[in-house]
Amino acid sequence: MKSIGVISDTHGLLRPQALSALQGSDLIIHAGDVGDPAILAALGKIAPVLAVRGNIDRGAWAGDLPARQIVQLEEHSIYVLHDLYELDLDAASAGFHAIIFGHSHRPKIETKDGVLYFNPGSAGPRRFDLPITVGRLTISDGGLQAEIIDLGSAATGSRAGKGA
Repeated sequence: MKSIGVISDTHGLLRPQALSALQGSDLIIHAGDVGDPAILAALGKIAPVLAVRGNIDRGAWAGDLPARQIVQLEEHSIYVLHDLYELDLDAASAGFHAIIFGHSHRPKIETKDGVLYFNPGSAGPRRFDLPITVGRLTISDGGLQAEIIDLGSAATGSRAGKGA
């Protein structure tokens, strides 16, 4: 069994609850809007991190992040980008098993044409009345399962670089 932590839209805020929820991950995927490179360093203490650049990621550090990444996990080909509306291919005919994205801050697990579309929601500052969440992908017996982990309505945290 392989466990992949999925996080997005931290916007410079890494909550202790997010770090706890991602413990035990074999890999962490950050789907953009990181906001501070210290977040990737903190996540890297848990597991290797694969990250893409979001629309708020600016500066020299963010220039090193690709807009899109493809990751192969066992027999599963996964396409990672920040904004699903920028997806410029047909995922099913391109052979992808999953698309991981962020941007909307809305957690989503949906299967279309045999492809899993997975948005872990936002783990950063609360936006409107949306939940604070991260996600987990589990590969077991050849299957790919996604889950949303609600970090709770009382989730608090500190900005990366200021003790997080």
